Amino acid sequence: MSKLILLRHGQSVWNAENRFTGWVDVDLSQKGIEEAKKSAELIKNLNLNLDVSYTSFLKRAIRTLTTVLKENNMDLKFNTSWEINERHYGALTGLNKEETKKKVGEEQFKRYRRSWEIAPPPMNENDKNQSLFSPLNASIPLGMIPFTESLKNTYERVIPYFKKEIQKNIEKNKNVLISAHGNSLRALCKYLFKISNEKINDLEIPTGNPLVVEFDKKHKVGKYYYLDKSRAKKIIFNQ
Repeated sequence: MSKLILLRHGQSVWNAENRFTGWVDVDLSQKGIEEAKKSAELIKNLNLNLDVSYTSFLKRAIRTLTTVLKENNMDLKFNTSWEINERHYGALTGLNKEETKKKVGEEQFKRYRRSWEIAPPPMNENDKNQSLFSPLNASIPLGMIPFTESLKNTYERVIPYFKKEIQKNIEKNKNVLISAHGNSLRALCKYLFKISNEKINDLEIPTGNPLVVEFDKKHKVGKYYYLDKSRAKKIIFNQ
C-alpha cells in the first residue's frame, strides 16, 4: 500500500502579516520554520521511506520540503513544478486581507477567497509584485503565467500534472510527499476526495500539518488522517 503525504508549507512571512501571497516568493516566518521542523518529526515517526517528493517553484514550499528530507536523512533530490504553485491572487496580491474585506465587503471577499469559479481582478502587467516572483518562473512556457486565478483555474493545472507525473508513482506502490500550498492542495484534495464545487469552499488546509492519504491495492483512497491531531481540520469526502 502506498502513502501520499500532503504538506502545506509552514507559515510564511506574508501569512504572518495576513497578506494575499499567491505567486510572490516569500520565505517562511520563524513560526513557519518551527512548523516545518515539527512536520519533519511527525513524518519521521512514521518510519516510512519517502520514495519521491514534489514541490512548487516557491521557496516557502521548497524550504519546508528540504527540512523534512534532511530530518529524515533522505536524499535532497526532489521534483519542482510551477503547476503546483499557490493560486495566483491577481490584483489582490500583497494586500492586507482585513483591509481588503472592509473595502470590497464580506460577501465579495468570501467569493474571491473561497468560491470555485470566481477569480480576483487580474494583476497589472507592470505590478511591482511581479519582481517578487520566483526566478524559477523563467522556465515556464511563454504565455502560461496567469494574471489571476480562481480555484477552478488552479485545479486545471494541478490535476493534469498529478495524473501525468505523480499518480504513476502511487500505482507503483511508492510513497510520495508533496510540499505545496493551501489552494494547490485544496485542488488536489477536491480530486482525491471527490469534493463537490459547492463544498470545496469549506475545506481548510492547516500549515505545517502532514495529511497522510493511504491507497488500497486498487490504488483507491483508503484511510486518510492528519499526523498532528491537535491541529487537524475536517476532511471532506465525497460531498
